[in-house]
Amino acid sequence: MIAIVFLVALGLAVGVAALTGQLPAGAAGQVPWWALAAVLGAFVGFFAAGLHVGAALGLLALLAGYGLSDRPFWNFIGEMLWAPSTNFVLVAVPLFLLMGEVMLRAGLSDRLYRAMNVWVGRLPGGLLHTNILSCGVFSAVAGSSVATAATMGSVALPWFERSRYPQKLVLGSLAAGGALGNLIPPGITFIVYGLITETSVGALYLAAVGPSLLVVLLFMGVILFYSARLGLGRGEPGERAPGRRERLASLLDLLPTALLIGLVLGTIYSGLATPTESAALGVIGALALALVDRRLSWRMLHDSLRSTARVTSMIGLILFGAYFLNHILGSLGVPQMLSRFLGQLPFPGWALMLCIIGFYLALGTFMEGMSMVITTVPLLFPVVKALGYDPVWFGVVITMLVEIAMISPPDGTVLYVLQGMRRQPGPITDVFTGVLPFLAAYTLAIILLMVFPAIALWLPGVLM
Repeated sequence: MIAIVFLVALGLAVGVAALTGQLPAGAAGQVPWWALAAVLGAFVGFFAAGLHVGAALGLLALLAGYGLSDRPFWNFIGEMLWAPSTNFVLVAVPLFLLMGEVMLRAGLSDRLYRAMNVWVGRLPGGLLHTNILSCGVFSAVAGSSVATAATMGSVALPWFERSRYPQKLVLGSLAAGGALGNLIPPGITFIVYGLITETSVGALYLAAVGPSLLVVLLFMGVILFYSARLGLGRGEPGERAPGRRERLASLLDLLPTALLIGLVLGTIYSGLATPTESAALGVIGALALALVDRRLSWRMLHDSLRSTARVTSMIGLILFGAYFLNHILGSLGVPQMLSRFLGQLPFPGWALMLCIIGFYLALGTFMEGMSMVITTVPLLFPVVKALGYDPVWFGVVITMLVEIAMISPPDGTVLYVLQGMRRQPGPITDVFTGVLPFLAAYTLAIILLMVFPAIALWLPGVLM
C-alpha cells in the first residue's frame, strides 16, 4: 500500500510539473501523465475485482498496448513470452521448488521445523519465531522466496490448526520468512544485478549477511511485540519445556539441511557450479537424503514432480504477465521517463536515494522483480554512482526492495502462494493484514541500511 501511495504522489507530482511547465528537460516521455493515472486506476480496479494476478497483469498490458501504443505489439507477443520461458537462470526456480518438495515429502523440512521449534519454541510467540528462523535456514538452500514460502508454509500451517495463534499473524510471519528467500545467499537477484553492473557476486553475497541478520531480528521483534500485546505465552498451555538431551538430539534433525546448505552454497562459493547447476545438485542431494531415510519411492517422486509443476505453472503465468506488461511499459518509455525525472530533481543525495527507493516500491506493485531490475538498473545505476553510493550496497538495497515487492499488497507473489496453501478457508485480506507489520519492519531495515551502510559493507571490506 505504501508503494501505491508513492505512485499516486509521483503521478500527481509529474502532472503538476507538466501543467505548470516545470517538468525537467528530457523527462517528458511518450505517455502523458493522465495516461499513467488511467493505467494505475485500471491496475487497482483489476485487483479489487479479484482477478488472478497473472491474468490481471496480462490484461493490463493489453489495454495499455492497445490504448497508448501505436506499434503492432500483438505481432510480437510470442517473442515477448519466449524470452523469459527460455531464461537459463529461471530454471533454478522449479529446481529449487522440486528440492523443497522432496525435502517436504521425505520429512526433511518437517525435521528442520521441529528442530528449530525445540530451540525457540519457549519464547513468547514461539511457533511464530520458528516460522521466521526455519524460513531463514531453508533460504540458504532454496535461494527463492516463492520456494521458501511454499515449502515452509506446507510444513508450518498444519502446526497451527489447533493452536491459539491468530491466522493473520501466522500467515504474515510465513510471508515475511518467505521474503528472506532471495536476500539470504544464494539469491538469484544478486546474480542478475552483478551481471548488469559488473559487480562481484561474491561481494554481494557477503554484503547480504548483515542485512539478513538485521531483518530476522526485526521480524522477531515484531513477533515479541504482538506476543506481549495478544498475551501469547511461552509455548502452548501444558506443553513441557524441552530438556538438554532433547536440544542436543534436535541437532541431528538439522544435519540434513546443513549438508544441503553446504552442497548448494559450497559449489557456488567455490566456483564449481552456477546457481542453476547448484540447484540441480541440491535436488540430487535431497533425493539421496530421502533414499538414506528410506522415504524415496515412485509415489513420492510423482507427487513431488506434480506439485512442482503446479506451483511452477502458477508462477509462470504471473511471470509471463509481468514480462508482457514490462515490455509494453518499456516500449512506451514509462520506466525511462520516471527514472529521468528522478535523476533531474534538485534534491540532496539522500533525498534522491529515498525517491529511488520509493520508485522501486512503486514499480514493484505491477512489475515482476527480475524485470524491474533488468529494466531500471542500467538507467539508475549511473545516477547512484554519481551520488557516491557503493555499488555493492545498492545491490543489497535493490534485492531487499524486490523482496518487499513480493510481500507487498495487493499483488505480492508470496502472499498469493500462501493463500493458495491455506487449509482453513479465509479471505486474502487475512494475508494482506498479517504481513503489514513485517513489511514495516523490512522498510525500517532499508532505512537503517541507509543510515549505517557498514551493516552491508563491513564484511566484504574485511574478507575481500
